[in-house]
Amino acid sequence: MQEQVELPDLRSLQIPDLAGENLSSQFEYACGSIIGRNHVLASKNNQDALRIVLWDNFMTAVVCDGCGSGKHSEVGAKLGTLMVTDAIADLLHQGLAISEPDFWNVLKINLLQKVKAFVEISTNEAQESVMEFVNNYLLFTIVGLVITPNETVAFSMGDGAIAVNGKLTQIPAYPDNAPPYLAYGLYRPDAVSFEIRDRIPTSELDSILIATDGIDDLIAVEEVSQFWQEDRYFKNPDAVRRKLAMLNREEVKPDWQKRELIKRSGVLSDDTSLIVIRRPSPPAPLP
Repeated sequence: MQEQVELPDLRSLQIPDLAGENLSSQFEYACGSIIGRNHVLASKNNQDALRIVLWDNFMTAVVCDGCGSGKHSEVGAKLGTLMVTDAIADLLHQGLAISEPDFWNVLKINLLQKVKAFVEISTNEAQESVMEFVNNYLLFTIVGLVITPNETVAFSMGDGAIAVNGKLTQIPAYPDNAPPYLAYGLYRPDAVSFEIRDRIPTSELDSILIATDGIDDLIAVEEVSQFWQEDRYFKNPDAVRRKLAMLNREEVKPDWQKRELIKRSGVLSDDTSLIVIRRPSPPAPLP
C-alpha cells in the first residue's frame, strides 16, 4: 500500500488506516512551504518543492530548492522530489539496503539517467540548447530522509538543514553559492554525490526534520524545535504553512513617540520548505 504526498494539495493530506503494525503507522508527519520575501518582490514563483512517500515498510521524504538564477527552477525542484522519492522506492523494492554504500551510488546513477532522458525529450541535441535548458530548469538541491524498519538515514546533495532527535545541522552554503546540483553530473558524473548526514537505528528515532536553506532565517528568530514538539502541526495539515506565512507577514505599527509608522518586513527572505516526522505523542492520562 502506498500513499504519496506532494504540494500543493496539503489540505488533502491523510495517513491511511493500515491493517496491522507497519512502519508508517508508527510515525506522524507535517509539512509546509512558502515563497520567500525576495521572490515575491522579484515576481518569481516559489522555487521549492517537497514530497513524502509512505509504504508499509518504509518512508521517504525530500525537499528540493531550485537554483535562484534559473528562470524556471521550480520545474526542476518539483521534478526532483518526484524523481528522488520514486528512485528510492524502486531500489528498496528491489531489495537494496540503505546501509550499503552502493545504494547511494546506484541512486545517483539512476537519477542521472532519468534527468538525461527528460532533457533529451525536452530539447534538441544542440549542446548550447541542452545547457541552456538545464541551467534554466533543472538545477536544484536535495535534502532527504529514508526510514526503514532497521535504519534511518538523512542525506543531501546541496545545502539545507536536518534535525535528528532534536540535533540540528545547518548545511552551510557552498563556495560562490554554487552547490553540487544533480544535473552537473550529466557533464561530470564524479562531480556530484550524495552525502550521508546522519544515520541511526530506527528504534532510536524520535523525530526528524529536513528543510531547504530558507529555514536559516527562521532559525535566527524562532525555535525550530517547535515543529516536532508541538502537536498543533500534526493535527492540521496546513499548520506548518500557516506558521511560515505568519512569519512572512508584513506589519505596519505606529510609533506614537516618534509619530511615525514602523514597517516590519517578513523574516523569510528565501523560499522555505520543511518536512517533520515524529513518533506520536502518548495519549494524555485519564483524570
